[in-house]
Amino acid sequence: MIYYPILAAIGVPVNLVTIVILSRGKCGLSKCVTRYLVAMAAADLLVIITDLILRQIPIAYWSQFQFVRSIPVCNIHAVLLYAATDCSVWFTVNFTFDRFVAICCQKLKIKYCTEKTAAVVLGTVTVLSCLKDTFWYFMDTSGYVLGNEPWFCAVTPSVMASRIWAVVETLHYILTPGVPFVLILLLNALTVRRIFVVSKARRRLRVHSGWESPSDPEMKSTRKSIILLFVISGNFILLWGFFMVYSIWNRMHFLGFYSVSLHEFIQELGFMFQFLSCCTNTCIYAVTQTKFREQLKNAVKYPFDIIVKFIQ
Repeated sequence: MIYYPILAAIGVPVNLVTIVILSRGKCGLSKCVTRYLVAMAAADLLVIITDLILRQIPIAYWSQFQFVRSIPVCNIHAVLLYAATDCSVWFTVNFTFDRFVAICCQKLKIKYCTEKTAAVVLGTVTVLSCLKDTFWYFMDTSGYVLGNEPWFCAVTPSVMASRIWAVVETLHYILTPGVPFVLILLLNALTVRRIFVVSKARRRLRVHSGWESPSDPEMKSTRKSIILLFVISGNFILLWGFFMVYSIWNRMHFLGFYSVSLHEFIQELGFMFQFLSCCTNTCIYAVTQTKFREQLKNAVKYPFDIIVKFIQ
């Protein structure tokens, strides 16, 4: 009841400011990278609105939100919510792959790492996510249930106990975020390996040439890249891990596998960390950029500058 409103109050303006700053194109980033970062921030913002604000906060304050039970749009809400979540996760994978190509595939980089390709990839992922999540419309009913479950709409017992729907739902959680876990780990591992190979070659070249500098800008940039990649991987896996494990195991519990039942506390942690990721992913990619920080400082100071000028 305290955490969710605070997170919503932080997450909405953070992502809005990020979208505005990046869209201006003054952060020294390529248009390709900018498209990915803007898309990630927009998807995170949609998750915060559709899931955190429109689902979790009414559940936390269920006595004040009883009126939502009379609004018959829950299955539509579910489709939008899960589509936004899929986009948020898979946009991160797309950006990770783009950076992998940029670092490890120099020949493919020229054709793939372009603004046009980024637009096509992001548009394709958005369409596929919407099509994939339409099954929630038929699985759920239009009535809201103010209970903290992975499915928040009224679901008939036959659907909940159906092995067909169980397979569909389990595949849903495997695709988001199970497969992205594996892809991000693999891409980051290959990228880090490439960085180490290049660093060793560069070090040998410096030794043979007899040139040794105490401060090598290229090596410093390499270390930053490695740190950034590990932070991205660790952030995504840690903040999504609880939610994925609980969702799959909870579905198995409903099918009669009682030995794998987990405490609801794990579920609460899963939701809390998942929403936190919507406030940190963009920051990890963008706030670490010097020019972005400068633009952010200017954006923060702008209202105060107006007030000072108005007083003067």
